[in-house]
Amino acid sequence: MKDTFEKFSGMTVALHWLVGLSIIGLIAVGIYMEENEVYALYDIHKAFGVSIFAFILYRVFWRIKNGWPTPVGDYSKIEHLSAKVIHYVLIIGTLLFPISGMIYSGFGGYGIDVFGLQLVAENLDPNNAEEFIAHNETIASLGKEIHGILGDVMIIAILLHIAGALKHHVMDKDGTLKRMLGKSI
Repeated sequence: MKDTFEKFSGMTVALHWLVGLSIIGLIAVGIYMEENEVYALYDIHKAFGVSIFAFILYRVFWRIKNGWPTPVGDYSKIEHLSAKVIHYVLIIGTLLFPISGMIYSGFGGYGIDVFGLQLVAENLDPNNAEEFIAHNETIASLGKEIHGILGDVMIIAILLHIAGALKHHVMDKDGTLKRMLGKSI
């Protein structure tokens, strides 16, 4: 089923919520890990991040194939521009977030393991099995920096996206949020 003005397809709705909630969960776990130095969660964080990447790629393909949704109402130019910018930040961010994490982990020598399937082996220091040796420190550092910046950018974009959805639902009383819940407007 293709998206229509009145109702989004089940695929659009499912991909939106699966990717959105997964990214929110991964951000929350990432913040928890970093602030509390809970290194035991890194493998789970990476495994879910890599796993959801397949759905992210499909979501981007699906959005390109279906085009951007038509706004439900007639909004000001600033609202329309804001919504467009936030949607682009979210879709590009969901792509770059896992990519930057994989670059950081892979080039940093930490490896990438997805629930037992080793995609990139760890590069352990032969003199100290507790330490990792980066394959390329510069690229790993760049991946880490981008991943961290994207975390902040995505938090802001997600909060603005949620605020916009609530504004549409509560103040405008239009069908924007209904469409994202799979209902007809």
